[in-house]
Amino acid sequence: DPELKADLEKAKANIENFHRRQLRESYFIREADLTLGQLIRPIEKVGIYVPGGSAAYPSTVLMNALPAKIAGVEEIVMVSPPNRQGKIKASILVAAAIAGVDRIFKVGGAQGIAALAYGTESIPKVEKITGPGNIYVSMAKKQLTGFVGIDLIAGPSEILIIADQGANPRYIAADLISQAEHDELAAAILVTDYPPLADQVRRELERQVKVLDRKEIIEKALNNYGAIVITTSLAEAVKVANEIAPEHLEILTEDPFAVYEQIKNAGAIFLGEYSPEPVGDYFAGTNHTLPTSSTARFSSPLSVDDFIKKTSLVYYSKEALSKAKSSIVRIAEEEGLTGHANSVKVRFEDGE
Repeated sequence: DPELKADLEKAKANIENFHRRQLRESYFIREADLTLGQLIRPIEKVGIYVPGGSAAYPSTVLMNALPAKIAGVEEIVMVSPPNRQGKIKASILVAAAIAGVDRIFKVGGAQGIAALAYGTESIPKVEKITGPGNIYVSMAKKQLTGFVGIDLIAGPSEILIIADQGANPRYIAADLISQAEHDELAAAILVTDYPPLADQVRRELERQVKVLDRKEIIEKALNNYGAIVITTSLAEAVKVANEIAPEHLEILTEDPFAVYEQIKNAGAIFLGEYSPEPVGDYFAGTNHTLPTSSTARFSSPLSVDDFIKKTSLVYYSKEALSKAKSSIVRIAEEEGLTGHANSVKVRFEDGE
């Protein structure tokens, strides 16, 4: 589809424009007798996992491969499960070509993650694995954490919407559904300080779900993990959002820019009624690989930082070490590490 390819190219440009600003440079602190530095180096080889079957997402290829490419990763290896005909969906292959993926293997599931982590006769061993998958993929990544680098352990998708009296219930319902259709375990939550909005959104949900392809999945997600929370104020709504720390947070209020400044915990924030979550999923340029299950309290979206390593650099001249000698020795001896102390003292014995 030429139009889809053109759209993916546009999305690529937006993703590159956003992520290039995340690039870091090595830095050095040079003084008379010493040099300190932090070296920034890309990870050499990265594996990306791209779901197949009903969850075949070309956008996932772009979101994982492009930050790696910008970071300077030498080789990007992609694994994706084939369909029953033994093929990978064409749109995924097109996205891989657009993003500059180097090698593609038709393998998925936990075995695909294991192949990337340990290497096989045909699949190279990588230093880090990124990309979403089902619970088996997530558990494989969790088991391999520490042996190989992992981006994050992604749980079911989540959306939380803070809305006030002026919010459009039709938009809210559509946005809640956009996440509920991902998975029966997806969470979709509205938090509002305007009680009548709750009933309006509930009616809209019933109306909109009826005509959608993934009706059964949406209904199960909404019934099991959907919620409408009524608060006494927007300040209380913000408090609820910060406690939940959602993957996606939409702010549909009179002044969303004033509200977002109070948000401490969220994977991505979408401001105003014309910034629905799918804009970030596909096109805006921000990354759609986001922390879930309240991990936004301490985790961040996938970025160029996930594909670099930092190495510290230390150079001390004899003069610099002589000045620091007594301090180093004293601290080492306080910790009972006399070998550490001797490593410094030995350099100044016999008048050296």
